[in-house]
Amino acid sequence: MSGNGVVWERVRSRLRAFPERLAACGPEAAAYGRCVQASTAPGGRLRKDLCAQEFEALRSCFAAAAKKTLKGGC
Repeated sequence: MSGNGVVWERVRSRLRAFPERLAACGPEAAAYGRCVQASTAPGGRLRKDLCAQEFEALRSCFAAAAKKTLKGGC
């Protein structure tokens, strides 16, 4: 049973670190948000792939943050 506790502690540690890792994606999140906001403003039209470049940058940042969290890196 003690081995199981070690696993859960590792999982908890990774989950606690995840928000800090995602915080590093602020510029990408802001750029995506600005794009979507501009597209939905009066007169704007949100359509598929309009903000694809910004979304891809945000997705890549999130993936990198998740990868660091899983590896337990800083």
